[in-house]
Amino acid sequence: MTLHALLIQPFVEFGFMRRALVATLALGLACGPMGTLLVLRRMSLAGDAIAHALLPGAALAFVAFGFSLWAMSIGGFLAAMLVAGLAGLVARFTPQREDASFAAFYLIALAAGVMIVSTRGSSVDLMHVLFGSILAVDDASLLLMAGIASLSLLVLAAIYRPLVVECFDPGFLRSVSRTGPWVHGVFLVLLVLNLVSGFQALGTLMAVGLMMLPAVAARFWASEVWSLAAVSSLFALLSGGCGLLLSYHANLPSGPAIVLLAGGIYAASLLLGRRDSLLAHVLANRSHRRA
Repeated sequence: MTLHALLIQPFVEFGFMRRALVATLALGLACGPMGTLLVLRRMSLAGDAIAHALLPGAALAFVAFGFSLWAMSIGGFLAAMLVAGLAGLVARFTPQREDASFAAFYLIALAAGVMIVSTRGSSVDLMHVLFGSILAVDDASLLLMAGIASLSLLVLAAIYRPLVVECFDPGFLRSVSRTGPWVHGVFLVLLVLNLVSGFQALGTLMAVGLMMLPAVAARFWASEVWSLAAVSSLFALLSGGCGLLLSYHANLPSGPAIVLLAGGIYAASLLLGRRDSLLAHVLANRSHRRA
């Protein structure tokens, strides 16, 4: 098999492969900085919780309107924002930490969503909502993903400085400005929007994978916030493109193939990365012994 047949021909011959590739490009560009900021803010598990919290809203919209892109997107967005708001209120007015509140509400939301789809739909419907189908992405979904990615990058650029300061020293930001809660709220809205975008292609259970795995892998290669975001986006794009090719040639589900490749990049980074990887620690120990 030639290199052209291996890497180029699937995207040339099939329109659904081209649309899937564009979808992964849009997701990767936005998921890189969003995942990086989630890691820096120690909100990795909160991102996973919000991704699962999309399910009941999307399920109710599916029951009412079928596979309607806009109905399921709006339903998922409202459900995720409700869970995020409730978790924040519980953390503010009770001794319970925000991560524990997120865990409680997302488990309730996940169970409710699965119950709704399983009782009002079929097992095929349930699998589609849970795991998505990036090869079935249509033009309307692409426009939604591209729009959310563009909006996310523009808004992140506008609030970049207070957002980064809040990641490292929220107390200092509170002492010099009152924008902390506002910035946090805007970031949560962007997070939900990007998870809604990923939900269209990868489903509720896989959407957060393309956001978090490249971000945690990037820390083994970069140190600055901007470089972490850039490397994370690069890893997300590689995972998306290579995952589509793997699913095409090996006849595998595309969503899990993409996320597993992102996991493979994380494992390779953990072993071989230039910063704080296992190899870096071994080389540093050898240099200390020689000294």
